[in-house]
Formats: sequence, structure tokens, C-alpha cells
Amino acid sequence: MRKQQAKKAPLAPDPKFSDPLVTRFVNCMMMGGKKNTALNIFYDALAKIEKSTGEPGYDVWKRAMANVAPSVEVRSRRIGGATFQIPTEVRPDRKTSLTIKWVIRYSRDRNGRTMADKLSNELMAAAKGEGNAVKKKDDTHRMAEANKAFAHFRV
Repeated sequence: MRKQQAKKAPLAPDPKFSDPLVTRFVNCMMMGGKKNTALNIFYDALAKIEKSTGEPGYDVWKRAMANVAPSVEVRSRRIGGATFQIPTEVRPDRKTSLTIKWVIRYSRDRNGRTMADKLSNELMAAAKGEGNAVKKKDDTHRMAEANKAFAHFRV
């Protein structure tokens, strides 16, 4: 085991918005080390959002990320031969991680011609509070609510 927890390497901010969260999003979206392609897809998606909604794409993306972020989740814990789903608060770092993963996953599953189209449609839906990523968050919250009777098992 390590003596200390590993240090988190700081992320460089992206070139357009100077936001490290954008870099993190793009890094998760990237496939095969093609970061430039992932950046272009992200910026194209924001341009499409801006064109169709009339408001800045970056603001829509921020709102979508806020709408998808979960506040509670369930964790499995084995107690006396039975496995319980115990609702727990989500750490801030894990919250952003889950949000990014869900948005990208459900964007890829969407129908559309290009990834930029799919991503822009998922982000616009998430910003309105609909779409599969928001549904996933609601399901997670519902599961935690249903199992709140086991919250006293929390460690």
C-alpha cells in the first residue's frame, strides 16, 4: 500500500475557453489518442448548439453538466450474508466524472450523422432537463431514495 494518496496532476485549460473541465471532457471523449479530433468534435457541437438555440454553446454545456450531475448514489455493502444497496453522497470529483461519462455514453448511443450532431443533441436535451443522461441521474436518485431505509449502514 502507498504511504500517501497519489497527487492529482493538474489539467491544462483548453485553448478556447481556458477551462480545465472542458479539457477533462475532451480527454474522456477522445479515442485512440486523437485529442485534436476530440477537440474539434466538442467545438463543432458547441457551434451547432449556438446556431440552433441562439445562446452561447459553452453556457448550454455548463447547464447540461449541472443538470446531469448526481448528488447521491447507491453502493453495495455486504452485511451478515445479505447485500444492501446503501445510499451515499457523491464526492465532487466522482460527480464530475460520472456526469462526463454519462453525457458521452448517451451521446454515442444517440441517432445522428456525426458525433458532433449526437453530442449537441444530447447536450441541448440535458440543458432542458430531458434526455438519457438526465434520465440516468433521475434513476440513480430514485434508487437511492428507495433504499434510504439502509442509510444507517453507511460507513
